[in-house]
Formats: sequence, C-alpha cells, structure tokens
Amino acid sequence: MNDSATNITKDADSRMQKSLESLKADLGKIRTGRASVGLLDHVRVEFYGNPSPLSQVGNISVSDARTLTIKLWDKTMVQAVEKAINDSGLGLNPATAGETIRIPIPPLTEERRKELTKVARSEGENAKIAIRNIRRDGNQHLKNMVKDKEISEDEEKQGESIIQKLTDKFVAEVDKLVEQKEKDLMEI
Repeated sequence: MNDSATNITKDADSRMQKSLESLKADLGKIRTGRASVGLLDHVRVEFYGNPSPLSQVGNISVSDARTLTIKLWDKTMVQAVEKAINDSGLGLNPATAGETIRIPIPPLTEERRKELTKVARSEGENAKIAIRNIRRDGNQHLKNMVKDKEISEDEEKQGESIIQKLTDKFVAEVDKLVEQKEKDLMEI
C-alpha cells in the first residue's frame, strides 16, 4: 500500500481511538453507587467570573466508598461550589464543614439503575455510529484516490480490509466497555 492509503488507515485508527476515549469519559460520568472523582468532572463553578471545573477551586478526593470530599483553596467559594453541585442534576447533597465539603453518594434505586443502563447503552451506540462514520469516510477517501489514480484497486481493497478490521476491533471494545458499565451499575 502506498503512503497516502496508509495515512488514511492510520487516520481512521486514531479517530476511532478518540471515539473510544470519548466513550470512556462519557461512561465515567454515569454514576454507579460508588464514589468517584470523575463524577464531578463536568460540574462547573463560577470562579472570578469564569465557569471553572471544580478541580480548579479545590482538591477532590474519595474519602470512602460512598463519600467524596472537596477541600477548597478559597473559603469564599463554599456557597458557589455547593450551588454548582446542587444545580448539576446529579442528585447529590453537599454538606459543608468550614472549607471542606463532603458529598455522600446515595445508593441507586433499581429503577435508576435501569435508566442509567439505558443511558450507557445509548452512549455505546453513539460511539459505534461515530466509528462506522469514520469507516465510511476512510473508505470514501480510498475510492476517491482510486478515481484520481493515486492508488490501485488492489490497494483500495487492502485499505478497506484494514479499516474494516479496525472497525470490528473498536466496536468490540465499545461493547466491552458498555457491558462493564452495565455490570457496575447493576451491582448493589
């Protein structure tokens, strides 16, 4: 295969990897019954007029399986952080002691677990769609290169075969990640 065709397959590989990383981040935001620092990743707090991630206003840690602790660097931020957590839609109720905020993670109900499982599956399906779109784009590039006589039809078939193998590999990874998340969600 010539360099152009190889670049297309490498580009497809790297884009599919990014889709997988994005899925991992999205699944990390779906809360199981356990405390996880990643749970607060998308929570933003007003900090000197700018919406900033919580990790920029304090140190977030897991104090036990069901409790997160935030040690703020600036005492004046307590109310803003509490408001941001309450408004986040995560269903968490922070409790403050001085400049330390404790966040107990409530256990999940069966109904909520099932809802979150559906969300995880939906995120997985979106990742698979993204991966298939990348496959389509790569194959289209190869077709265009044949049309422009940059590569032979054999090189096109070789490239399509590589892209299909990448697609299969990443779709299997997506299934594995979603399955693991579902198992975590249904665990009591």
